[in-house]
Amino acid sequence: MVERIVDAGRAVLLERGYDGASTNRIAEKARISPGSLYQYFPNKDAIVAEVVDRWTSELHTRISRVFTKALEGPAADLSVRETLLELLDALGENPRLLRVLIEELPKDPDSRLSDFEKRIDALLGMWLRFHLTDRGGRPVDAIAWILVRTVENVAVSYVLEQPDITREQVADELTSMVTAYLREMASLG
Repeated sequence: MVERIVDAGRAVLLERGYDGASTNRIAEKARISPGSLYQYFPNKDAIVAEVVDRWTSELHTRISRVFTKALEGPAADLSVRETLLELLDALGENPRLLRVLIEELPKDPDSRLSDFEKRIDALLGMWLRFHLTDRGGRPVDAIAWILVRTVENVAVSYVLEQPDITREQVADELTSMVTAYLREMASLG
């Protein structure tokens, strides 16, 4: 039953957006009564939170797998590029859901989307601490935050705006930008 409700919640979000989603519409899409829905979820936001949680968990698993592999490899440029291509592919699988989650959900610093970003920040921070032992006093956590948000914003904008450039061009340019920054940071140490 939970799966039916979450699948229906996702479908209604895609069809109607956040503001157009309601527990009644979700129950109707799941082919259950609103009363049955309330036995599993107290309100629309709880269903949306579950949709977001599943989406971010999937995204985190995909990015973490590639990023962890990158941590083990010596070729930073290639690893960054592979991670960026995976991010573009993952975000591009459902641009409508991405638009709803990024543009329509109420902003909350404790949301699951924010938690996802913080997990990626932590992964990158760990990588920076491991690979850049002498950082010359540079703030690793701030650097990780800036890099993650820069890449995230470019990737999301690419998927949502669909500019007349290829995903490979986006990955190549972001790779150049990120690796040049990391090299510059390493040379200061």
